[in-house]
Amino acid sequence: MSDSLPVTAVLPALLEALAAGSNAVLVAPPGAGKTTAVPPFLLEVAPDWLGDGRILLVEPRRVAVRGAAQRMAALRGEAPGGVIGYRTRIDSAVSARTRIEVVTEGLLVRRLLADPLLDGVSAVLFDEVHERSLDGDTALGFCRDMQQSLRPELRLVAMSATLDAGIFTTALQAPLIESDGRQHPVEVRYRRDIAHLRDLPESCAQAVAQAWREEEGSILAFLPGVGEIRRAQASLQGLLGDRVPVHPLYGEQSVEDQARALAPESGRRIVLATSIAETSVTVPGVRVVVDGGWRRLPQRDAGTGLPRLHTRRISRATAEQRAGRAGRQAPGIAIRLWSEMTQRSLIVQEVPAIREADLCDFALVTAAWQQAMGTAPVALPLIEPAPEGGLAAAQSLLQFLGALDGQRELTALGQRMVGFGTHPRLAAMLCAARTVEEMAVAACLAALLEERDPLGGRGGRGGEASADLRLRLKLFMQDDARVPRHVVRQLRHAAGRFLRRAGQGTGQDGLADLVSDGLTGHIAGRLVAAGFPDRLAQRTSADGRYRLAGGGSARLGATDPLVQEDLLAGAAFHVRKGTDMTLAAPVTLETLPDSVQASLKEQREPALDGTSGKVIVRQRLRLGNLVLKDRNVSPEAEDITAALLAKVRSDLARHLDWSAAARQFQARVALARTHYAPHLPDLSDEALAEDMEWLEPWLAGLDRLTQIQELDLAAILASRLSYEDRQELDRQLPSHVALKVGRRRIDYTTVVPSLSARAQDFYGTTALPKLAGGRVPLHATLLSPAGRPQAVTADLAQFWTSGWLDMRRDMRGRYPRHKWPENPAEEA
Repeated sequence: MSDSLPVTAVLPALLEALAAGSNAVLVAPPGAGKTTAVPPFLLEVAPDWLGDGRILLVEPRRVAVRGAAQRMAALRGEAPGGVIGYRTRIDSAVSARTRIEVVTEGLLVRRLLADPLLDGVSAVLFDEVHERSLDGDTALGFCRDMQQSLRPELRLVAMSATLDAGIFTTALQAPLIESDGRQHPVEVRYRRDIAHLRDLPESCAQAVAQAWREEEGSILAFLPGVGEIRRAQASLQGLLGDRVPVHPLYGEQSVEDQARALAPESGRRIVLATSIAETSVTVPGVRVVVDGGWRRLPQRDAGTGLPRLHTRRISRATAEQRAGRAGRQAPGIAIRLWSEMTQRSLIVQEVPAIREADLCDFALVTAAWQQAMGTAPVALPLIEPAPEGGLAAAQSLLQFLGALDGQRELTALGQRMVGFGTHPRLAAMLCAARTVEEMAVAACLAALLEERDPLGGRGGRGGEASADLRLRLKLFMQDDARVPRHVVRQLRHAAGRFLRRAGQGTGQDGLADLVSDGLTGHIAGRLVAAGFPDRLAQRTSADGRYRLAGGGSARLGATDPLVQEDLLAGAAFHVRKGTDMTLAAPVTLETLPDSVQASLKEQREPALDGTSGKVIVRQRLRLGNLVLKDRNVSPEAEDITAALLAKVRSDLARHLDWSAAARQFQARVALARTHYAPHLPDLSDEALAEDMEWLEPWLAGLDRLTQIQELDLAAILASRLSYEDRQELDRQLPSHVALKVGRRRIDYTTVVPSLSARAQDFYGTTALPKLAGGRVPLHATLLSPAGRPQAVTADLAQFWTSGWLDMRRDMRGRYPRHKWPENPAEEA
């Protein structure tokens, strides 16, 4: 290890922190040497806690994994695979001698699921944690959970290139150790804003060509993706000729091509790179950085429901990091292909992926972690929790796919899906393949759905629109003049990658024959249905309108041959004024995959005939919003009861005979619950409609709605109270009051209970009964002989001596034949 690296000055402090506690956070700017210096240092000093265990160095990208391993091995005079090794999904170099193993974040997540205790590992070093990738956050959360519960001796180190490390010190409960960087001055030059993103490759090529002629050293140019790199490379050949060494650098390259771009002995060169060159990878001799200002990030595509790369502006922090690449070895120049005004409008930091990424794979792997370790996804010690809405939506989709059960726990199918290490929709398709031929078709479908439609919505030879996925599958069997060859090569390469994940050979060999054999029948539709069960589409009209299992509707062009199909497995949609189905394959009920068959629900759905009022029953086979089978069956007793209850629940006031006695009893019980008997059942309309069990026993033998209106509702409600409670109700809140001329009903449905009667009926009465022990007032409403209210009082004795005289004067003139004594209290 070179003592000239700036990070060496803080390595003793790091060692001390790891001796005192389990975790540490190391901040070291680009060029400080943290990636290649820290692991060998820990191995060399061999602290007691390390023992014979391995050190895992976790990198965000494969190219960084290989680069770090090769650099550390070279410093020891070795090749990777000895003491220093590495492992990625597509290649590895490890042995029994390996003590430092460099791995990708995604591979560590899968490794933790297979070996939650990380047996034989003493320390995990997470590099470039400031990037906040979803795999990185997940792997760190898993390690922290395992450390807290079972392996407190495991050391975790978070290494960041930015000073914003407070969230990591808090999450890991660890000290912060800061290292100086080794950065030469970088002159930043701005250009005019590019009018359109499609002009970026040409503008980048012009800036690179000018810098090649005018400046010294190698040039590193940042472009969003492979397409822009290819176009910029072609432009550079026209501007500089074929002799200038131009090397692409991107993630899907072969190991050999990446090595050529990064080889230290290659001399002056031009490297056209995606964002993989921002951190962890050093391009030797770079003195000039040309920054296009854009990057591609995965984001959920509404059309396919899969993550797809979207081009977005970089942040200010990323721009600074890219510019710093020019000053790693000497003073440099950073040329930004945007204006200073645009620079001021950039966001400060990149948004952590967990806030906006598709969380479907996260939900799957965290469910697998819960199965292994017992920690629920919401309880994981993540840097920040996953958004509740996004996580719930992802879990719901996994339930639809059959990966999670009703309790959101991992199923056997879900366990198989985890092993594929791809988006759960595509993993479900691969799991549904039953033969080698079907697996080849599934791999090709997965490759097609990861990319944009190669036919651009065209299917037939004449270029007419067709959504049929089977027409796209033919690209894997033979070339098509409408599709560029590099696109076909890319699709076949991607299909081969999926086949390798499925353990089917080495990839593309024999792919065409396998696909040809697997295109018979409804195989493509069955496989698509396994990954997109929520997008199963049932035809509802002859003009190409379909209902979707997950809700909503879609349409096909009227001339598309697929409009003849009753059931389609939809894979991609385009939302405009309506929703157009752009990729689909036919399927039948009988050929649906097992995972979808398990989600089918056979339901008896009783209803009332609008004409006869009788109960009819439809037996339906449902998948989400689809009715795949529908027939009439004879109603049974429980069907009749269910239909009647459902109808009554829809409008209690209309379908029950609410007599005055029933409403009075309901009101009395409500008052009793408020003032002295809260244990009584709630008889409000809302409560009665919410739980209809109280009515069910009274429906025995009934088969029509009109018969329900003949039920004595007052008696039914009274039966819900015990004998003792009814007796107490009659004592505390009596239904009637005895006056000298007879019993009169108390009206409890008014705001204050009221006793209404002719004035003559109250003669001789000076006090009203006390309701609920005096807690509920009772008003007396005195009526005229014609039954019109004339006075309201709560104190009859007081009324007879005051208000009565005015009422008597008025009533005597209007009703002279009735008795109007001066003092009614004395009347017998």
